[in-house]
Amino acid sequence: MTTLLVSAGALALCVAVLIFCAATVRRRSQEAADRAADSERGMAELLRVQAEMQGRLATMAEVFGSRQAELNQSIGQRLDGMTQRMNATIGEQTRTTHENLRRLQERLAVIDAAQTNIQSLAKDVVGLQAILSNKQTRGAFGQSRMETIVADGLPMGAYTFQQTLSNGSRPDCTIQMPNGLPPLVIDAKFPLEAWNAIRDAGGPEQAKAAAQQFRRDMDVHIRDVSEKYLIQGETQDTAFLFVPSESIFAEIHENFETIVQKAHRARIVIVSPSLLMLSIQVIQSVLKDQRMREQAHLIQGEVAHLMDDLSRLDERVRKLQGHFAMAQKDVDMIVTSADKLTRRGQRIEALEFEAGPKSETVAEAPKTVESRTGLLKLRVVDED
Repeated sequence: MTTLLVSAGALALCVAVLIFCAATVRRRSQEAADRAADSERGMAELLRVQAEMQGRLATMAEVFGSRQAELNQSIGQRLDGMTQRMNATIGEQTRTTHENLRRLQERLAVIDAAQTNIQSLAKDVVGLQAILSNKQTRGAFGQSRMETIVADGLPMGAYTFQQTLSNGSRPDCTIQMPNGLPPLVIDAKFPLEAWNAIRDAGGPEQAKAAAQQFRRDMDVHIRDVSEKYLIQGETQDTAFLFVPSESIFAEIHENFETIVQKAHRARIVIVSPSLLMLSIQVIQSVLKDQRMREQAHLIQGEVAHLMDDLSRLDERVRKLQGHFAMAQKDVDMIVTSADKLTRRGQRIEALEFEAGPKSETVAEAPKTVESRTGLLKLRVVDED
């Protein structure tokens, strides 16, 4: 009984399993059919989309073909324009390059000429150094520069070079002052050896010793100028000490103030080329003013003579005016007399004479005319 029951249960279980498997197979078959239908619908949709894509691709290919042709044409035109512009630019750059090369050649020629001038200037500098190394030639160089400045600024006769004074000294230059004042003395000698020693000093001790030597040389030179060239009543009480270099002049005033003060106390003025030129211009203005005053006296005298001539001319014109007035009065009187004579003649012409014998009329006519003419003259005289 128990075995039967177990078999029945197993059979029922098998039946249930079979039913479940059949249901599962049917469901899966249905799902497979649904999936197949979905796949067919998806395939149809895919084919439709593919057809649309092929149409669109064909349209895009056609559009791209036309656009590519237009693009090729536009690119060709732009390339042609760019080629023309590049050719024009290259031609312009070529012309500019040739012009720049020509200018460069001209500048190179100028540079060559400048280099030649520099070489000649270097030779001149070497020669100047040789001149400055010699005391006598250096003094001649400073004096030459001073003489050039004076000669350029003053007229002939207003200065003298190497004039001998009463004490036998001969200053480098004397400038004639206006209004009879004594001349101004200029000395062009400058102790350059000590100055060059300062420049060439290798250390502070050597520079200090060279500076002391320069001060001593300047003191001696200032004293010599003061004693030789400042003569009471013969020269000005102030003299110029010419320094032929602006840089030396500036360094003296900057580093050697005691020398400048000693020179001022000795009535010696240290001047550079620019200051000497300025002083010469001032003296030139004073001389010009003196000449103008002298010419003003002459002009004043000539104006006085001119005023005398004008007075005489005015007197003579007034006399001539009186003569003209008298002549005009006489002419007016003559015109008045002529008018009166004309009126008398017209009245005489208007008179009527009695008719008589012809012979008597003819014989007595001259007497009548003569007598009437005399009467007219008497009347005119009486009326006048």
